[in-house]
Amino acid sequence: MNWKGIIETGEDLRGTYATPERFTAGFAIGIIAVHLIYPKMPGNVANATTYPFPVLYKEVDFEIERLFEGDESIKDIIIDAAKELEHQGVRAIIGACGYFAHFQKEVADAVEVPVFLSSLCQLPLIKTSLSLRKSIAVLAASGDNINDELLAKVGTDMDRLVIENIGSLESFSPIRWGKTELDNGRLTEELCENVLRLVRRRPDIGAILLECSDLPPYAKAIQTVMGLPVFDFNTMIDMVYHAVVQKSYFGWF
Repeated sequence: MNWKGIIETGEDLRGTYATPERFTAGFAIGIIAVHLIYPKMPGNVANATTYPFPVLYKEVDFEIERLFEGDESIKDIIIDAAKELEHQGVRAIIGACGYFAHFQKEVADAVEVPVFLSSLCQLPLIKTSLSLRKSIAVLAASGDNINDELLAKVGTDMDRLVIENIGSLESFSPIRWGKTELDNGRLTEELCENVLRLVRRRPDIGAILLECSDLPPYAKAIQTVMGLPVFDFNTMIDMVYHAVVQKSYFGWF
């Protein structure tokens, strides 16, 4: 008996299968992405080569500032995008910007599949994992927009958080303001330098969370510099994928 069409490689495929009302199949993860033009490096949530499994994108078109601010007028656009992804058969929905957190609860209520719209959804887990003596550094594209009201949408608050606004970095401006040339080496260096200064100033930091969906390409370099756990969109997406697409185990005992 297959559940919603789950088929193991090598499994006897004889039998009768209902045809879903969609034109594609096999996408477990659906990603809502804002229409933005700038270089998207491997590791970026909007770059499909980031993942060892297929992902399905749904574009939404509005100014990113409206998302940072949680503009209620874009809520229905995001909900409609989530419903379209669900209709196409995804098993979980992700938002490709940390500030989709503004609409986490509304979107989760609108569909039947799990929803993780923001990397910030990991904060309760990270806080649980660390000593109460430890803080969490959050590298954010728009630090002023992270507050208790936003964090309540993902089940947490500002307690033990150290917000580092990287949106003002000149090397980050192609991503922040939609330019077509990116000095990737310089951005890597500046991010590492910022984190190094931050942790020297706050030695109580026990983990780093990258809010922005454009920052995972730099997670390895940041971790190499600091040696701390680094969480980002892709740590979350990998976890979610393995929750909704469990694997069989083979071996001996």
